[in-house]
Amino acid sequence: MSENIVWHKHTVDKTARAKALSQKPSVIWLTGLSGSGKSTIANLLEKKLFDEQFKTYLLDGDNVRHGLCGDLGFDDKSRVENIRRISEVAKLFVDSGTIVITAFISPFEADRSFCRSLLQEGEFIEVFVDTPLEVCEQRDPKGLYKKARQGDIKNFTGIDSAYEAPSQPEIHLVYDDNETAEQSAERLFELLKNKGYL
Repeated sequence: MSENIVWHKHTVDKTARAKALSQKPSVIWLTGLSGSGKSTIANLLEKKLFDEQFKTYLLDGDNVRHGLCGDLGFDDKSRVENIRRISEVAKLFVDSGTIVITAFISPFEADRSFCRSLLQEGEFIEVFVDTPLEVCEQRDPKGLYKKARQGDIKNFTGIDSAYEAPSQPEIHLVYDDNETAEQSAERLFELLKNKGYL
């Protein structure tokens, strides 16, 4: 970084923006295997928060790779850079007073910890969408597991690339085969509310 770059303080800060929006800005970081239900739950959660008058923004893994991270691959180095960029964007949204919801596999503990380190205490809410690999493979909505098993996709999380499950997530959303995605999102909303994150 150039020594000529200086951080400019603004008159309107995060506290003022949060007060104007009447909410606690934060990052609700959903992590889990491909096919675990992260994107679906995140989308439903945002709708629920929006309906309750919260100001939100959803950052989804596939969508971000169409633009901001469109130049990255899926090797470990690219995955780390992908999450680094997302973390910096999430920090900016939090500074704006917004509740950010993210849905990324984010397989490495160190990368999720990096995002946490950018934020103040209580602003990073890690949600482990804990769906078993065999269930994710059965769902396989994009046919990616099949391709990975056939060797057509390399560095696929859960197959030939590691997934480091969160050791102490703020919320551990354990898979329930009797629960719909809508019910899972509702359960997450209630947990967020009951734990004082909203």
